[in-house]
Amino acid sequence: MVYRVGYAPGVYDLFHIGHLNILRHARNRCDYLVAGVVSDEMAARAKGHEPVIPLRERLEIVRSVRYVDAAFVETVPDKVETWRQVRFDVIFKGDDWRDTEKGKRLERDFAEVGVDVVYFPYTVHTSSTQLRRVLDTLVSPEPGTLSAP
Repeated sequence: MVYRVGYAPGVYDLFHIGHLNILRHARNRCDYLVAGVVSDEMAARAKGHEPVIPLRERLEIVRSVRYVDAAFVETVPDKVETWRQVRFDVIFKGDDWRDTEKGKRLERDFAEVGVDVVYFPYTVHTSSTQLRRVLDTLVSPEPGTLSAP
């Protein structure tokens, strides 16, 4: 099924192939794709830390992806409230959300307003969390050594 307006939310920190895959798959399923870029504050609340890449830069990166027709800054945790602002027909998520409590809640909430939830395969071998761990390891001084100023 091809939808009219699709919505693909994410933090999009340390942009990688998994992000690109979601946006590519989403664009193939709708006529117009809006990418929701989660604000720094919301990302910190959800993940326990701020993104490495600031919002303004993440927004510019996502806007520049050829599959994205528009980018929207997500500033509220309630996705239905975001829907009221953007008015999409379908929301796309990675299948790591499928059959989880947050995924089931998303499906229930959007069923009430007639929006479909479509899951795409999660790119297991690459994630921002994994990239962040590697970066933290590279920039953290070893015990007993001084860090550079």
